[in-house]
Amino acid sequence: MRSRILRDIKARRAVVNKELERTIWRFLSRNTTLEPQIRMQAQLALNRTPREASPTAIKNRCIITGRGRGIFNEWRMCRFQFRMHALNGELPGVDKASW
Repeated sequence: MRSRILRDIKARRAVVNKELERTIWRFLSRNTTLEPQIRMQAQLALNRTPREASPTAIKNRCIITGRGRGIFNEWRMCRFQFRMHALNGELPGVDKASW
């Protein structure tokens, strides 16, 4: 599971590092007031950026187990790990419901 977690961390870093560059190329390619040749060059540059630098390449994974399903975004944990940590009192502001 450790390799999946490391891959997720690497992808998130790549997105942060390339965010400004991708935003610039995207706005240049979509600006209709520019010449078509400049827009085409911007689109080609955007296509040359690494695939893992795309924000859609990020998959939410549990930071403890690396599980890819049943993730609570606020805590970045899968439902089982969330339950275990909540029952042990390790998550601030989370209590077991009783009614």
